[in-house]
Amino acid sequence: MKKSVLLGALTIAGLAAGAAAAGTLDDVKARGTLNCGVTTGLVGFAAPNADGEWNGFDVAVCRAVAAAVLGDATAVEFVPTTGKTRFTALASGEIDMLARNTTWTFSRDVDLKFTFVGINYYDGQGFMVPKSLGVTSAKELDGATVCIQTGTTTELNLADFFRANNISYEPVPIETNAEGQQQYLAGACDTYTTDASGLAATRASFENPSDHVLLPEIISKEPLGPLVRHGDDEWGDVVRWTLNALITAEELGVTSANVSEMATGSNNPEVKRLLGTEGTLGEMLGLDADWAMRAIASQGNYGEIFAKNIGEDTPIALSRGLNAQWTNGGLIYSPPFR
Repeated sequence: MKKSVLLGALTIAGLAAGAAAAGTLDDVKARGTLNCGVTTGLVGFAAPNADGEWNGFDVAVCRAVAAAVLGDATAVEFVPTTGKTRFTALASGEIDMLARNTTWTFSRDVDLKFTFVGINYYDGQGFMVPKSLGVTSAKELDGATVCIQTGTTTELNLADFFRANNISYEPVPIETNAEGQQQYLAGACDTYTTDASGLAATRASFENPSDHVLLPEIISKEPLGPLVRHGDDEWGDVVRWTLNALITAEELGVTSANVSEMATGSNNPEVKRLLGTEGTLGEMLGLDADWAMRAIASQGNYGEIFAKNIGEDTPIALSRGLNAQWTNGGLIYSPPFR
């Protein structure tokens, strides 16, 4: 078992080293589309609508990068990935970036050779149970069957939590969120565990969401963010600073509605640098001066993207919490644009 895991990690790292030899920015420009890895379907984060159009919090990051690089937020080929297939897809070059609620960990960075360009959602692992079970704490789940996605950090956190509390469980392995939802609703498991945001999104899609309870325990830190392959710093910079542009735009009051007005009318030097009316930041990235303005105009700033897809006025109803701007007591913070 350990040997197969080690070989798997070595294989992914080897693929990443080979694929990173090519310049991804040049490849994306030449291809005219961005290949972006997303989840197989998690409402609010990444899911196709009835017309097959992908929408969501993570999807918006992909579209912002496409707008910055290609001038067209629709020039994205979305590639659904599971917890098991996502890293191979990125390492092999099948996708240019991964925006699939993926936790930034030491081993994924150092061992698998991926660069997390930032954090777009601070999350933690939780549990959902049917209200009819009468369970009010995860510590009451001794002997429970647990639906758990394989190949994820949540699988490891689950084992740690039950061992630390000297209670037992029986795992019910699943590959995708859709399978987890199906198994949970069919009663194949007593509880479903994944990131708390994912549980909220999953519960929102149920016919009767109020029949299910999110337990109070958050058992891990899950800093989620987009990632690229090691060894292609030019591309990593493009994805990193596009995400930072969305975050900085919210901090500076630049929105999808006023971005054109701010570009010409603001006296704030950082707004001018962000929107390309002063300085040469776009040129430093290998892009034109309007790259960030296009990303913001097409998707909105970080706060707009959050509110539209997963915010308190959506069925998912997530509060900003740790994902508020640092100026409002949260952890969302971008380095300066200068």
